[in-house]
Amino acid sequence: MKESSVQSKKSGTKPVQRVIKKYPNRRLYDTDTSTYITLAEVKKLVMQSAPFVVRDAKTGDDLTRSILLQIILEEEAGGAPMFTEPVLASIIRFYGQAMQGYMGPYLEKNIQAMTEVQAQLAEKAEELTPEMWARFMTVQSPMLHGLMGNYVEQSKSMFVQMQEQMQKNTEQVLGAFGIKRP
Repeated sequence: MKESSVQSKKSGTKPVQRVIKKYPNRRLYDTDTSTYITLAEVKKLVMQSAPFVVRDAKTGDDLTRSILLQIILEEEAGGAPMFTEPVLASIIRFYGQAMQGYMGPYLEKNIQAMTEVQAQLAEKAEELTPEMWARFMTVQSPMLHGLMGNYVEQSKSMFVQMQEQMQKNTEQVLGAFGIKRP
């Protein structure tokens, strides 16, 4: 482990962002380990929540999003996909629409809320034996209802906030043209 990573853990500061260079031959070079890595190894970094950025080796452009999209594409192509065709089509339809700017933050907040629910469930599950876990999943658990209820409430709240923001933006645009709502 590099000295900067060790120091950041000791001092409690944010860990140093790892830089991965992408070369024209499509190879990925991890500057932290001074080795070439695969997309599967980049996925491991994501799974470990390791901070990293992927940069074009020639131009320095940030390619992180395109690499993350490649990982999603590989995951969707192999095995059990997460997104159905109607969901993917719906996402595509949001591009270029008024809702495009709101959709990313809305999905991000929902995924974050779902991740928190998952973490709480995992925390509770550590105490359960496999037999207890099986019983827990078959019985309607108040805790599970509570966690999912919180998630649904957060999702609903985020949607209402998104609608309110869209309404304000619409009123501002219409006001700029001298049009007022009846």
